[in-house]
Amino acid sequence: MIRDMDFQHWFDLFKTQILETSWLEALAVGFGVAEVLFAKRNNIWLYPTGIISVLLSMYLLFNVQLYAETLLNIYYLVMSVYGWVIWKKTKEAGAMQVSWSSKKELSIAIFISVFGFILLYLVLHHFTNSDVPIWDAFVSATAWAGMWLLAKRKIENWIFLNISNLVAIPLLIHKHLAMFAVLTLVLFVVAIFGFLDWKKIIKNKKTIA
Repeated sequence: MIRDMDFQHWFDLFKTQILETSWLEALAVGFGVAEVLFAKRNNIWLYPTGIISVLLSMYLLFNVQLYAETLLNIYYLVMSVYGWVIWKKTKEAGAMQVSWSSKKELSIAIFISVFGFILLYLVLHHFTNSDVPIWDAFVSATAWAGMWLLAKRKIENWIFLNISNLVAIPLLIHKHLAMFAVLTLVLFVVAIFGFLDWKKIIKNKKTIA
């Protein structure tokens, strides 16, 4: 009975948040969905759509005191521009294929996650009024690593991004950003298929070679 009451409470809260979603949040979510679908298809249009989503998200996240995720989106913005340039160059050079990370690249990604988490937690805990510094820092740090790997077309980007997504969903519901939580759930599911699709690309490349 208690569990049923808890579920009903969260369902009602989630439904209320959906109904109260602003047009700005819905727009950010729409471009975010477009971004991840383009990424799944290994399409460069993931970057322009992602940049629009990032700019809208930064404004919304800052207003609900998710400072680390706001900083994360600034990082997303920088990495989106960087990734756009890299993908454009590799396309012109005829090298659009994805690949597994080397040990060095994977080590760098793990370092970004660990160092980013420690840095963000200390900043959030000591210099902001964040009520979720641990979770906010974790979501952002693992996503930092995922975006770095995405820019380099490394398949492990989906793993790091989904670790981030898994923790971000309840965090966003806690902050009454229901549409962002729905978007993150969509991103989580699409990332699974993105990983499988990129794995096929790598396998086909080896078969052709």
